[in-house]
Parts: sequence; structure tokens; C-alpha cells
Amino acid sequence: MHLRLSTLVLWLTPFLAAAADRKPNFLFVYTDDQRWDAMSVVQREHGERARFPWLQTPHMDRLAAEGVRFRNAFVTLPLCAPSRAVFLTGRYNHLNGIANNRTPFPETSVTHATQLRAAGYTTAYVGKWHMGQQSGQRPGFDYSASFTGQGRYYDCPIEVNGVSTPSKGWVDDVTTDYAIDFIRKNRAKPFSVVVGFKATHGPFDPPERARERFAGAQMRPVPNLGLRPPFRVTPNDPIVKTGATTNLGYFRCISAADDNLGRLLATLDELGLADDTVVVFASDNGYYLGEHSLGDKRSLYEESIRIPLLARYPRQFPRGRAVDEMVLNLDLAPTWLDLAGVPVPREMQGRSWAPLATGKRTDWRQSILVQYFLENAFPTTPTTVAVRTATAKLIKYPGHDEWTELFDLAADPYETRNLARDPAHAALLAKLNAEFERETTAVAYRVPDYADKPGEAPTKAGKKTKKK
Repeated sequence: MHLRLSTLVLWLTPFLAAAADRKPNFLFVYTDDQRWDAMSVVQREHGERARFPWLQTPHMDRLAAEGVRFRNAFVTLPLCAPSRAVFLTGRYNHLNGIANNRTPFPETSVTHATQLRAAGYTTAYVGKWHMGQQSGQRPGFDYSASFTGQGRYYDCPIEVNGVSTPSKGWVDDVTTDYAIDFIRKNRAKPFSVVVGFKATHGPFDPPERARERFAGAQMRPVPNLGLRPPFRVTPNDPIVKTGATTNLGYFRCISAADDNLGRLLATLDELGLADDTVVVFASDNGYYLGEHSLGDKRSLYEESIRIPLLARYPRQFPRGRAVDEMVLNLDLAPTWLDLAGVPVPREMQGRSWAPLATGKRTDWRQSILVQYFLENAFPTTPTTVAVRTATAKLIKYPGHDEWTELFDLAADPYETRNLARDPAHAALLAKLNAEFERETTAVAYRVPDYADKPGEAPTKAGKKTKKK
């Protein structure tokens, strides 16, 4: 006998209601030092302008195809620990306690993890934490399987809920194993998992399976190779010149990290959790590959502050959407709390980008403030602060007005022509100066007392001492 339609609807209603009321799971996967354009989906989009068209990241590309790609995503401070602290707290580094790589994360911090945990989520942090040499269970999380400092690429000891445990193999493979195990064990209730990969931080040591990938490939040149930043001025300045060399180890580590992103996505598919899980992929900062004669990050040119950002949530986000509005690592915590229906604490300075992802009309920010604070262990990059709009950028170096830089990003995306002292661009300079004042006031910008100060040097224990 066939059920009548009305009977079938009545029978299904409780199940449909339960599915509709289910809170989403959250999975945040992020790499270390991955540039915004180090994804094959971006390289294809660049066409003849692509710098490394041979790069293949199929699982990042899958996320972009199945969700939303933010084409203008930035960090507020391009350095590992400070950026990680911003992802957690939704607060700028001059307020959240972390201004460098050597300071432990304050354990009383309000984070997306503390708020989701209070709302009934099971929370986990797996992989690279890198807040100085901080050890023990990661604050705000129910479970952690992490390592101290930079760890190492092979056979890295993992602290499981604070207990040191030996591991075997490539560290991001091990991290992914722990994350998959946690997801399997906690799939029956809402969970939030952060997965921090060590890749692609130097020294670049990919797993065996990736050691020959992209063999013989060469990066294409870009217009800002060989340019010298204004703050690198002394004759004996050890400025980096890497423009002529292709760092294949860097790209092989990205490719291997992409393998593990694929494993995580496959696990969600296998467990039937893909539709109910918000997956976000990003990096903690960008990375120079010879642009402006630089390597590493820290200063505030585009290659350093711009990051990949992908988001998939099949229940709400459309497939294959590209968003051009400027979003920040500051926005992750408020977005997750928004999607979970959890109130966003007033101290969080970011905004939920969920409306942008879904295509709703919203009054979005027109400029962003980015910052960097002097580290005495890396004295060649000074304290720097900048404001960026969709089409221009003003970079200031406190105490050195002569170094001020103004770029018309629409006409000069590689930041090759400093217009700060060009009378023809006085109106643009005035406009950016006004925006700079507005932004610094809005976020209560200052150099915090926990930032390094000239004349001090960190000891091995991470404490500061006066230079004699």
C-alpha cells in the first residue's frame, strides 16, 4: 500500500525540521606563507599574466568551484603568530596581545572557539599553532593535537592535549590524520576544527610524493622585480634578491598541503557532512618571491598582505561565486559566530562576510588598515601602517615621512611608481590621508606596549632586555 502524500509529509516533517535547525559544523584549514595567487584557479584566471601557470592545486580549485572565492582577501598584519591571533580573536594586533612571533597567546582571550564551545560545539585545534614556544592544550579548545613553535617537517613530536607524543612522517600528513580522526569521532554533534599546516614555511621540505613535482618549471618575471623599498637604504643592506630563482620547494609544499585538503574534503563526503559543514581555506600571510627585491613577508606590499580565501557551505553559499569586496582575517570569527547563530562579542572588530558569500546586498567596507610592528630580531623592516582602498594604497613609516608611499593600484597593480611626491596626484594623496585618519581612529590604532622597541632585543626565553 502506498502512503498518501499528506501522510508522507507528516512523517517527514520532524526530520526536515531537524535538518533545517541543525547548526553548521566548521572546518578552517590554513597554510603558512601561501601567497594569494599560489592556486591554480588564480593562475588560470591570470592567463598570459600568470607568474607560475604550471602550479596545480586541484583541491583548492574544487573549493573555489563548489563555493566562494574572495579575490581581495588580506591580513591585518603579515606575520605568522599575529595573523593567527587575528583569525582567532577578530581583533587587531594592537589590541589582542600579539604583535610578534615570540609571544604566547593570552589564555583568557575571547575567540570563535570560546564562543562556539559555550554554545555547545565541540572544538579542536590541530597542527601548527606558533605563538612563540607556547605548549600545552590550546586555549579555548576542547581538544588539541599541535606542536610547539615551528616544529619540523618530519617526525615532529605532537602534543595531544598537552602530552608530547612521537609521530612518524611528514608533519602535515600527521596533522591531517589527527583532524580526520577528530571529525569521525565527533560527527554526531556540531563541531569546529582548525587545521594549521606547516607548509609552506621554510626550510621547504616536501614529502617524498611531491619532491619531483613541477620539475624544470620557471616563474615568469613581473614588473616589480629588483625594485628597492625606501626603508632599505644603507649600502651594506643585505637585501634579498630572489627574482631570478624559482623556489620549487615552496610550491611543492603547497601542492602537498593541497593533497591533505583533498583528504579532509573526502572525509566530509564519506561521512555525509559536506552539506552541513562550513569549510574555509586561507593562509596566515602572503610571501615575496623577489618582488621589490624581497623574500619572506612583513612589509605591506600586496604580495605580503594578500592571501587566498575560499569558503564552501552548500546550504547557503552559491557555487562558483567570486567576491571582489575586501575581506580580512579579522572577519573569520564574526562570520562563524554569525552562521552559528551565536552573538558576536562587541570587542570583535571584524564583520561577517556571510552576506557577501550569499550575494546579498550589503553596505561593506571601502578601505582597510594594515600594520606591522618592528621586531628587533628582524630590524630591516620598520614599524609600518597603511590604508588600502579598492584602487589605491598609502603606506606610512612612523618617524620617516620621507619614506611615505602612494600607489594607484588600478593603474599600477605591481606598486612600481610611488606617487607620494607627485603634484599631479596631490588630490589622491589628500583623499588617502583622510581615509588613513578615519581608519586609524575607528580601530583605535596605536603601537602597543608589548611590541618591540628600538634598543631592546629578545632573549632565548622570549623576554626583552636592554642592549648595552
